[in-house]
Amino acid sequence: MADINSLVRTVFSGLSRLVVEEVADGGDSVVVLARTQDAAVPCPACGTPTAKVHGYHGRTVRDVPVDGRPVVVRLQVRRLVCPVLACRRQTFREQVPGLLERHQRRTVRLAAQISQVARELCGRAAARLAGLLAMPVSRSTALRYLQRLPLPEWAVPRVIGVDDFALRRRHHYATIITDAETGRRIAVLPDREMATLESWLRTHPGVEVVCRDGSASYAEAIRRALPDAVQVSDRWHLWRNLCDKVLLEVRAHAGCWATINPSRPGGAREQTTRERWNKIHDLLGQGVGLLDCARRLDLALNTVKRYARMPEPQAMRITPAYRPTLVDPYRDHLRERRKTDPAVPVTHLLREIRELGYTGSANLLVRYLNQGRAEGDRPVTTARRATRLLLTHPENLRSQDAALLEKIAAACPEMTALAELVRGFATLLKPAEGNGMHLTKWMASARSAGLPHLRSFTNGLEIDRRAVNAGLTLPYHNGRTEGVNTRTKRIMRQMHGRAGFDLLRHRILLP
Repeated sequence: MADINSLVRTVFSGLSRLVVEEVADGGDSVVVLARTQDAAVPCPACGTPTAKVHGYHGRTVRDVPVDGRPVVVRLQVRRLVCPVLACRRQTFREQVPGLLERHQRRTVRLAAQISQVARELCGRAAARLAGLLAMPVSRSTALRYLQRLPLPEWAVPRVIGVDDFALRRRHHYATIITDAETGRRIAVLPDREMATLESWLRTHPGVEVVCRDGSASYAEAIRRALPDAVQVSDRWHLWRNLCDKVLLEVRAHAGCWATINPSRPGGAREQTTRERWNKIHDLLGQGVGLLDCARRLDLALNTVKRYARMPEPQAMRITPAYRPTLVDPYRDHLRERRKTDPAVPVTHLLREIRELGYTGSANLLVRYLNQGRAEGDRPVTTARRATRLLLTHPENLRSQDAALLEKIAAACPEMTALAELVRGFATLLKPAEGNGMHLTKWMASARSAGLPHLRSFTNGLEIDRRAVNAGLTLPYHNGRTEGVNTRTKRIMRQMHGRAGFDLLRHRILLP
């Protein structure tokens, strides 16, 4: 008996509340024969302790695995008699709190391990991993254990972040609410409608600051439910909106910067080519033959012949060429229209050239214009790369990129103004007290610069001016909410097509 008790204390420490009578090898499993202790147990109805036995019952439960094999506990429990004659429970079956729960076939600690596996992997993947860990369960059982995990009850924070995420992109969206200061998930709403968010805010008072994107529905819901709350427009979304408008302006002025073709410095291959040419021609000038040159320089004979035929070292870079497209016959018309009206929409150009006989697609025309081919010369870069150079901090640019940016910015007065405005708005993204006044000056400069797409951006800022001012002056932002959305996407990939909103909400809110 001492050896068995020692084994319980070391291997089966979780069964220390039981009296283990035998441990047997069941082949694929370890079988533990045990019974409850001979101690008085309080009646569940009246609480009177009793140890009078009416009968015995057997229970078979599973415990955490040992040695890579499941543990099966065959437990004998007592049915006890309540000594109080007036008690409504004359007999009752004793329980083992902390080890077994009523009507369960797994111990509490085994159920906790399965719940944690299901929490990370959900149904099918959790069932596969649990089987490898000698805790076999079905996917439905794994989901039941997952849904039994209690959700934390957080107090409504003072500063919250509100954002949406796609349940089905372009069709169905949901709303997530987080603590903007700690990143804790507070609530998940089934849609992104104004009434839904307004109802939640009214039933959860105490919010003073709300961080959000540029959604008008969210803004109106917050204004209705919390008229005194401060709305903070997220700075990342402000910058992203500016990036989109800058890209449109760069594309509209492709005729100015696309023909810039500065000399491009050669790379390692060009340097090697020049060194080989000099060595070979030095030896040939000394009267050394081609075969001897190849031996001395450890080069192939044909390579030496090719360099000997070169009158001067070549860059040996192939300049790519465009293939003919259906847009080529209308290039003169596109060039003239974009010259007279740089901000002409692509849809207008598409309609005009289709009247002239164009049979291609809209995507082909957009790609043609973005490559700068309407201007006739191959551009030094693409519109996206030129935009990226404008939007990158000057300290993070390489020397050749900085030189190219200077040429692009100097291509026309509009591009020069655009580069200055981008740098000016970037300085406002660091929260400071006077940024509201600086933003007013920046918007005035943007409206007078003759950049229509940037003017529409300033109109959007003016509509949501109070929230924008708060975003540029207060330290709050929606970054942690965006991080929660990234984690939510991982969860949705695990559950794609196999789970509903309730289960998704449960997994998001679990700590």
